[in-house]
Amino acid sequence: MTHSMTAFASRTGASDTASWAWEMRGVNARGLDIRLRLPDGIEGLEPALRAALGKALSRGNVTVNLRLQREDATGALAVDEAYLDAVLTALDLVQERAFAMGVTLGQPTAADVLAQRGVLIPAKPEDDAAALAQALIDDIAPLVADFVDMRAREGAALAAVIRDQLDQIAGLIAAAAQAAEARAPQVKANLTAALRRVLDDVAEVEPARVAQELALLAVKSDVTEEIDRLKAHVAAARALLDEPKPAGRKLDFLAQEFNREANTLCAKAQAAPLTAIGLDLKAVIDQMREQIQNVE
Repeated sequence: MTHSMTAFASRTGASDTASWAWEMRGVNARGLDIRLRLPDGIEGLEPALRAALGKALSRGNVTVNLRLQREDATGALAVDEAYLDAVLTALDLVQERAFAMGVTLGQPTAADVLAQRGVLIPAKPEDDAAALAQALIDDIAPLVADFVDMRAREGAALAAVIRDQLDQIAGLIAAAAQAAEARAPQVKANLTAALRRVLDDVAEVEPARVAQELALLAVKSDVTEEIDRLKAHVAAARALLDEPKPAGRKLDFLAQEFNREANTLCAKAQAAPLTAIGLDLKAVIDQMREQIQNVE
C-alpha cells in the first residue's frame, strides 16, 4: 500500500491537573528525520514517542509539537504539615509554662490552630509527574495512528496519479514503437545514402569494413531495446505500487531509469515523429518523478 510522506495529525487531552495539545506534521525526506518539541520534565515521553514513530514510519521529515498547560488550583487550600507541627509544639510549650506559673489556659480548638497564619496555605496542583507522563505516553498510539491514516489516504490519491501517469507512459511507448516501425524506410534510405558517400570518397573499401559500418549505423538507430526496457519499467513500477512495504526509494531509482531510456530514445530517433513522442515521454516521466518524491 502506497503511503505519502506528507500528512498532518492533531490531538488534545486532559487530566485532573493538566491539559495538552499535540500537532504532528510530515513532509518528504530521503530518510526518517524526527524533530520533537516537548515540555521538559516528562520522564520517558521522548523515547516512547521516538520508538512509536520509528516503528510506524520508514521515511519522512516529521515534526511533533506538544503544548502542555498545568491547571491552576486557585481557591483551594492545603495544610502545611511541617508548620502545623511547629505551631502545636509552641502551644504545648505555652500550656506547660502557664501551668508552671499557676495560670490556667483554655484548650485551643482546631479552628484556633487553623487560624494561625501559615498553617493553611494555597494548594499546589497535585502534580503527579508519573501519572501525567503515563497519560501523555498513552496518547501517543492514537496520535500516530491518525497520522499514519492520513499518510495512507494521501498515498492512495498519490498512487492513483502515478498509475495514470504510467498509463500515459505505456501509451507513449506503444506510439514510439509504431513510429519506429514507420520510420524504417527513412532509416534505410539514410543508411544507403551514408554508404554511398563512403563508397564515393574511398576508391577501395573492404566488404567486411562496409558491413561493420552498416552494423554500427543500424545499432545507433535501433530503439527496440529502449522500448522493451521502458515496457519492463512500467510493469515494475506498477508492481511496486502494489507492494505492502514502502517502495519510495525503489520508485525513485526506477524513475531515473525511465528518464535514461527516454533520453536514449530521443538520441536515436532520427525522425521528427519519434522525437516528438520521446519529448512527450520525458515530460510525463518528469511529472511522475515529482509525485514519487512524496512516496514513503
